[in-house]
Amino acid sequence: MSFTFLMQNLVNALQWGSFYALIALGYSMVYSILMLFNFAHGDIFMVGAYIGLGVATLLLALVGTGAAAMLPGWMVLVLTILISMFLTAFVGLIVERVGYRPLREAPRASAAITGLMIGIILETSNIIFMGGQRVKFPQLIESVTYNIGGVFVTNKKIMIVLVSLALMLGLHLFVTRSKWGMAMRAMAFDYVVVPLVGVPLNTIAAMTFAIGSALAAAAGILFGLAYPVLDPFMGVSLGWKAFVAAILGGRGSIMGACIAGFMLGFIEIMTVPAIQIVNRLFQLNLGSNLRDLIAYSIVLMILIFRPHGLFGEPYSAKLRL
Repeated sequence: MSFTFLMQNLVNALQWGSFYALIALGYSMVYSILMLFNFAHGDIFMVGAYIGLGVATLLLALVGTGAAAMLPGWMVLVLTILISMFLTAFVGLIVERVGYRPLREAPRASAAITGLMIGIILETSNIIFMGGQRVKFPQLIESVTYNIGGVFVTNKKIMIVLVSLALMLGLHLFVTRSKWGMAMRAMAFDYVVVPLVGVPLNTIAAMTFAIGSALAAAAGILFGLAYPVLDPFMGVSLGWKAFVAAILGGRGSIMGACIAGFMLGFIEIMTVPAIQIVNRLFQLNLGSNLRDLIAYSIVLMILIFRPHGLFGEPYSAKLRL
């Protein structure tokens, strides 16, 4: 395996890891504060991508395209990301208020089933209103490929990784430096006592869902730029894989979710060439469809030795599990 081949796959892994990390942050934040898994989060990623499609189409219609465009493509992209994050945050607020808040003191299994049902509702609504067909995400910026020492990198891949890292850094600064971030960290530390000192639980819960949904929307738009075909079930696979990344990263750890997302992307991308090498060495005929099996087996082995995740803490009675 040459160094150039390794670096090429590393670039691809960074792109996939960016998607997983941004989505995993929503899972990790909600579980950290409310002790429940929002299994509808993958479908919120899908909704964010479709909202981005609508916003981008509307902006392109308003400002024009081609040489007569009032705004350059990168400006339309920035506006699309910001507006879509804002609108998808409201979707997260509705999901929290209607679906999860009435079940806050119910058994965790009830909330988990509710999340699955909300996901089905979002998928079915998409099919009803959009017809269920795949749609093409507009190419807001022209793709340019750079050859760096034999490694081919596009401007879109660079932008996806940089935007993702910027959003992760912004979330880290918000959680560690702001008053609301301090309240979120306190709520994650002790769900029962903190509301008694005046921290509004409903506000913190709504804010957590809104921020997680906004990040999922950003991931959806970036995914649409890289793979410009959207469908109503696009969030199922990516959502579950991001959930695995959230578990691997550890309970409530923003850094853990980010690192685990990139790690899962690297494991998935490198599994395919590893299968090819094994086939050549041992004259086998293993297919690349074993990628998920091998990747999840590696994650399982890590969790056997780190059952609380890479940066998680041991469970205690106060976690209400």
